Amino acid sequence: MLTSLRPFCAALAAAFVLTGCATPPSAPIDINLVALNDFHGHLEASKFTYAPTPGAQLVSVQAGGIGTLAAALQAWRAQDRDLLFVAAGDLVGGSPALSAMWADEPTVTALDMLGLQVSSVGNHEFDQGRKELLRQQHGGCDSPRSDKACKFTPNFGGAHYAYVAANVIDKRTGQPLLPAYRIEQVKGVKIAFIGAVLKGTSSLVLASGIEGLAFTDEAGAINAAQADAKAHGATVFVVLIHEGAHTDEGFDEPDCSKLKGPVVDIANRLDPSLRLIISGHTHTGFQCRVGTRVITQAEMGGHLLSRIALRVDPASHALRDITVHNVLMTPGAYPPVPAVDAYLRSVKARSDSVLARPVAHIAVRSIGRTFDAAGEAPLGDLAADAVLAATRSQGVRIGFMNITGLRKDLDVGADMQVTYGHAQAVLPFSNTLVVMDFSGAQLRGLLEQQWPDGITEPNRSMLQVSQGLSYRWNAAAPEGHRVDRILVDGEPLDERATYRVAANNFLAEGGDKLPMFRQATHKADTGIRDVDAFSDYLAALERSGHPAASNVPAGRIERVPGTN
Repeated sequence: MLTSLRPFCAALAAAFVLTGCATPPSAPIDINLVALNDFHGHLEASKFTYAPTPGAQLVSVQAGGIGTLAAALQAWRAQDRDLLFVAAGDLVGGSPALSAMWADEPTVTALDMLGLQVSSVGNHEFDQGRKELLRQQHGGCDSPRSDKACKFTPNFGGAHYAYVAANVIDKRTGQPLLPAYRIEQVKGVKIAFIGAVLKGTSSLVLASGIEGLAFTDEAGAINAAQADAKAHGATVFVVLIHEGAHTDEGFDEPDCSKLKGPVVDIANRLDPSLRLIISGHTHTGFQCRVGTRVITQAEMGGHLLSRIALRVDPASHALRDITVHNVLMTPGAYPPVPAVDAYLRSVKARSDSVLARPVAHIAVRSIGRTFDAAGEAPLGDLAADAVLAATRSQGVRIGFMNITGLRKDLDVGADMQVTYGHAQAVLPFSNTLVVMDFSGAQLRGLLEQQWPDGITEPNRSMLQVSQGLSYRWNAAAPEGHRVDRILVDGEPLDERATYRVAANNFLAEGGDKLPMFRQATHKADTGIRDVDAFSDYLAALERSGHPAASNVPAGRIERVPGTN
C-alpha cells in the first residue's frame, strides 16, 4: 500500500512545485538594535526637558541612569536574546563628577555591564588626547590624568566594547587610528557597524592631545569602509557617526521629516546601501527619514534609547526595512538588574566623601549657563571672574572662559551650599589655567573670531569675559568689523599696548575655533585647575560677605539693538 502511493506523492509534490505551493517562502529575518549616544558619564538619572506634543508646555522629568538602562535592556533581551547594543560616541567626557573624578573608568565599566558591543568615537573621547582614548579602549594606568586613573580600581582593564572610526587617521602610518568598522554576525547575517566622528573634532579638543592625527571627510571614509566591509562578507551596513542635526519635531515623532544639519549633508553623499545612520553630537532626539535613509539620535545622557528593528531578506541577507522607536528611559519602568544597581551604589559610596565636601554658600539656588541675546551668561561671568582672581597675582587683567567648558548650571539645594560635586559638575574637564600676553590689536582680533563660518548669532564660540573687559558688537556689520567700544578697566583698548590675559589650556591652544589664542606670547601654564580656581573664588566671595548671587548677566557684552 505504501509502495503504491509513492508515485502519486511524487507527482503531487511536483505539482505543488510547479504551482509555487511546494513550500511557503522563508520568513524575513528580524534583527533588533538598541542605540545610545552622548552618554557623557551620566551614571545617575538626570533632568530631561521636552514637549509631550508639538507646541505643548515643556515638562521636566528625571530620566536615564545606568540602572534604568540596564533594566530596559534586560527586558528587551528577554524578547530577543540576539539584540545588539551600539552607540555613537561621547560616552565619556564632560561627565558629572561621579564619573569624571575617576577618569570616567566607572562609566566604561558600567557600559560593559550593559553589554555595549561597538561605538563610534566622539569628540569628547579625545578630550584627554589620543593616549587616554587608547588607554580607555585597552586598559592600563599610564594616563595624562594620573591623579584620577586607576584610583577607583587599581587595575583598569579597558573597555570590552570596540571603538570604531573610519575617518581618524594616524598621519605617520596613513591608517585609521582605530578599526574603521566592526562586523557582528546575528541570526546568520553579517552586519558592519562603520564608525566616524565629525571632521571638525580638531577645533573642539586640545591640539596637543591629537597631534599627528587627521580627521578626514566623513562620507568619503564611510564609503571606503563600506566597500571593504562588503568585501569581507557584510550584507547589512549601519553607520555610527558622531555628527548630528536638529529638528523641531518631537523625539518620538514617527518618520520625522524636517531634519536639517551636517549629518543630513553627509548622508546625501553616502553609498545607497548605507540606509541606517545612528547619529550623535547635537543632543537632540529624533527618528527621521531622509529620502531612502533613516537617521536617528537619542538625545543625551541616557535620557532616551533608540529601539531599531531591521527586517532582512532571508535569501540575499539584504536590508528590506527599518523601523525606529525612541523610548524615554523612565526609572522604575522595568524590573531592576541588581548587579548594576549594586555597582552604582558602590561608585556613589566611594565618591560621596569627596563630592560632599563643602566649598561655599551662594545667595541664589541656581546660576545658569544659558546666554542672553548678546552672548553672555551669568555662570560664564562667574567662571571668568574666577579665572581672573586665580591669576591676578601674575599680572593678569582679563580672564576668559569658553561656554562649552561649562557643562552644567550651578544648582544647589535649599541650604544654598555649593559642594565640590557641584563645582566638578560645572567644570568636569580639569583644564589648567594658562597666562599669556596679547597686544591690543590681537585682543580685538580675538573678539572678532567669535562668529565663525558666517554665524552672526551668539554661539558656542562666544567667550565669557571677566570684570575688567567690556565691548559692544553688531551682527549687521561686516565680518572683521563687528566689535567696537572695547574697554579694559574702563579705558579704551590701546591696540599697541600689551595685555596679560588668562584662559584654560583648551582655549590657549586655539580651541572653539579661536585661533588667535595661538598667537599669544609669553605663555605659561600655571598648573591651577579651573575647578579649583572656581571653588576658591566662591569661597572668597562668601568670606567677603558678598556670596555669589547673580543669576542674570553682568552686562559686559552689549549687542547693538535691532541687529539680526
